[in-house]
Amino acid sequence: MSAPGKPPSAAEKGSGFVRRVGPFQATAINMSQMCGIGPFVTIPLMVAAFGGPQAVIGFLAGALLALADGLIWAELGSSMPGSGGSYVYLRQAFQYRTGRLMPFLFVWTAMLFIPLAMSTGIVGFVQYLGYLAPDLGQTSGDLIGLGVIALVVALLWRGVEHVARLSTAMWVVMIASVSLVILAAFTHFSADRAFTYPAHAFELTSNHFWIGFAGGLTIGIYDYLGYNTAAYMGAEVKNPGRALPRSIIFSILGIMAIYLLLQIGTLGVIDWQRMTDPGDIASTSVASAVLEETWGKGAADVVTVLILITAFASVFAGLLGGSRVPYDAARDRVFFRPYAKLHPRHRFPMLGLATMGVVTAVGFLIGRHTDLATLIQLLTTVMVIVQALAQIVAVTVMRRRQPTLRRPYRMWLYPVPSLVALVGWLVIYGYADKNSPGRHPIEWSLAWVALGCAAFVVWARFEKVWPFGPKEISEEFLEPEPPTEKAGSPA
Repeated sequence: MSAPGKPPSAAEKGSGFVRRVGPFQATAINMSQMCGIGPFVTIPLMVAAFGGPQAVIGFLAGALLALADGLIWAELGSSMPGSGGSYVYLRQAFQYRTGRLMPFLFVWTAMLFIPLAMSTGIVGFVQYLGYLAPDLGQTSGDLIGLGVIALVVALLWRGVEHVARLSTAMWVVMIASVSLVILAAFTHFSADRAFTYPAHAFELTSNHFWIGFAGGLTIGIYDYLGYNTAAYMGAEVKNPGRALPRSIIFSILGIMAIYLLLQIGTLGVIDWQRMTDPGDIASTSVASAVLEETWGKGAADVVTVLILITAFASVFAGLLGGSRVPYDAARDRVFFRPYAKLHPRHRFPMLGLATMGVVTAVGFLIGRHTDLATLIQLLTTVMVIVQALAQIVAVTVMRRRQPTLRRPYRMWLYPVPSLVALVGWLVIYGYADKNSPGRHPIEWSLAWVALGCAAFVVWARFEKVWPFGPKEISEEFLEPEPPTEKAGSPA
């Protein structure tokens, strides 16, 4: 953001967005996206992956990976606060060798993995709704889920200043729902139940442990995803050089504390074997089971309603940030040009929001009729190649290519967080097929990227850009050097 009295930078001119989202609202948007329905549906999945209450390892490992990756986002986001998040970072970092390939591939994959992540939230919403309405059928659940998606899109069809206030209100509901579940759990907490582990639970020489660890890490990082949501709205955040890094780091640390209390508290009330029994309510609505076990059915119903609101808030925040991704790409002619159009009054990208709403609906139906854990594995694997690993490279490339770039935040202990993130993402990717036998997430992710490369060739040919034209270098976030005074001029 330009200082008072200073003309806006090239990156700010003509963006079409207005900086109205403050640091607290940015943190609330991140946390609402992170702590949606995720932990309430993945605690049983985490227990199943590890085979016991040692599943807390998965949330700790996920927090470490999220923090390491979050520091990458913090440096990139504070120095290049544009609309689209990763699109902006990859465009700037990889333009020197591969032209527009990497930003094109990112948008190509983001239009898939962002709404797929949102679809898991709607699947969880309907799953918990089943606690309040045990007779809810498959068709009725499908229709309700599609209706919720339509409502989210309708609410987002407004100015960002209204969206920011609504996100803050939903954040308060999210904090209330998880706090009540944690409080209920610890009023009836059994340390023996929570910390009695099965034999060979920590047998590090066993391949079974590491397969479970990789599966748990995948579920863990899925639960933390969303710490970067405000970065996608970089062009709408006030004082982004300070607000974005703080919103990322504070949201990760806050959610880490919440998740650990939630996981340990739940394991201290509900026997972990119940969570692995498909016929037990604890396997589908574990938070409701905790409340029913501790404070009774009435309290369980009330908290279940709060969890439904939390799930809604998560999808709301995710589509809010994700719908901005194709806008910058289209404006730079790296994606379909109609995506560059903003709403004439409220100034939000209409087609991006509409498209992601449709893909969310399709992903929801797929998740409802297949397996939630597999859907998580697929969307995470697709995301790893073009976003997670590419951004690790982007941090180093930008430091070398643009050393004078203004960096309000520089990664702590560089390059250690990059290396930690690299190892974590490679573990998730390398074990993906073993954790989803018969589903081939690695092969599907490679096929999707290959299809994206083929689409890029067609696109580049049409646009006459690299490799069919010259590379276009645009270092738009570099501040122009002040003019030098001529010799002999007055001081």
